[in-house]
Order: sequence, then structure tokens, then C-alpha cells
Amino acid sequence: MEDYRRRLLWHGMLLFLLGLLTGFVEQKFNNPRMGLAAHLEGVMNGTFLLVLGAVWIEVRAGPQLKRVAYWCALYGTYVNWAVTTLAAIFGTAALSPLTAAGHSAPPWQEGLVMFGFSSVGVAMVLSSVLVLWGLRQRAIS
Repeated sequence: MEDYRRRLLWHGMLLFLLGLLTGFVEQKFNNPRMGLAAHLEGVMNGTFLLVLGAVWIEVRAGPQLKRVAYWCALYGTYVNWAVTTLAAIFGTAALSPLTAAGHSAPPWQEGLVMFGFSSVGVAMVLSSVLVLWGLRQRAIS
């Protein structure tokens, strides 16, 4: 499980870097406000993975639960950044009316972004619940 910890730290730094790089091009997107959101998602989700990697040794759960938490966290953080970036490129508005004022996109793009954000929500909630379960005071391995 130490390998998962180190990989979380590596992925955290990579996603943080992707967020920083997104910030350099946010004004080039179809929807610059959503580009700013993509920049922030990369930076914040990278930070989340770094924190998760830092506490990973304290998560007391079986190897299968830790594996599910790990993969859900990676999926959720990367896909969150990627879908937010796609939404900035497409200019979608379905799930982000405040950042997409005056923008709209074809239905297939709206649907893709909606599916992406929905799947991210499920993955992140599942990962968070599993990690929280593993951090409870009387955890059993």
C-alpha cells in the first residue's frame, strides 16, 4: 500500500501542474470563465491527491477497499479537471449556468459533460466515504 501512497503524491503533483498549465490558456477557451474553473479544478484536485497521499498510511481498510478508494479518487480528480476543460472548450451550460452565461453547445456536448460531471460526483463521494471509513477511530484492518 506504500506504493499507492507514493503514486497519489505523484498524481497530485501532475494534476497540480496540469491545473497551472490550464491557467496559462484559460482565455483561449470558448468560455474563459469555465477555463478559470478548469484551472482551479486542476490545482484543487491535485492538492486533494497530495493530501490524500499524505494521510494514506493512516487509512485502515482492507486492500480491496483501499484499491477502490484509490482508483475512484484518481478517476474523480482527473476526470473532473478534464470534463471542466471540455466544458470550457465546448462552452456547455447544462450543469454550470453561472460560469456559462451566454454560452451553449450542441446536445451531444452538453450530454457528454453532464455524464462526466455526474460520474465524477459518484466516484468522489465513494472515495471520500471509503477513506473516511478507513480513518475512523477504531478501524479494523
